[in-house]
Amino acid sequence: MSGLIGKKIGMTSIFDENGKNIPCTVIEAGPCVVTQVRTKEVDGYEALQLGFDDKNEKHSTKAALGHFKKAGTVAKKKVVEFQDFATEQKLGDLVDVTIFEEGEFVDVQGVSKGKGFQGVVKRHGFGGVGQATHGQHNRLRAPGSVGASSYPSRVFKGMRMAGRMGGENVKIQNLRVLKVVADKNLLVVKGCVPGHKNSYVIIQK
Repeated sequence: MSGLIGKKIGMTSIFDENGKNIPCTVIEAGPCVVTQVRTKEVDGYEALQLGFDDKNEKHSTKAALGHFKKAGTVAKKKVVEFQDFATEQKLGDLVDVTIFEEGEFVDVQGVSKGKGFQGVVKRHGFGGVGQATHGQHNRLRAPGSVGASSYPSRVFKGMRMAGRMGGENVKIQNLRVLKVVADKNLLVVKGCVPGHKNSYVIIQK
């Protein structure tokens, strides 16, 4: 599966040929350097390791610097492996946004925005006092009853409650590529992708 590492720039909207306004996300996709080529003989599987976004040398370990030096490049902030890459690449090769074509569909993976500790209305979509769910009637956003009477006298595992929300790995599938701006390494996909602005995302086709 071919892919690239990118950085979420932000959201905008464009008009299609029928005049319809389409919300879309702009991603800075690559260029990525092939920092390692995994082979079945040595590693037991085949994959390409790509590096993206230059890192200051003083913030890198000597082991990492030696690893990237083999590929003839500087240290990278983000390194990801891709298996079953469509084209054959060698150590030190550059992979850019031109591997994608307008009109095709891609999957985008990233870490969703962290929202901290949230209640059941925001976290699980409870109706609140308007629907008087779970035995409550006068508290706007409380979870209501969570127990199960005298038997089994405990709260079941998996009960939807308030807690930490966001900051999880999320993959959005089948996003259509609207534009490929090769000279600026930009990829415009339909819809939204996980993560805050300038967060790293993995794009797979």
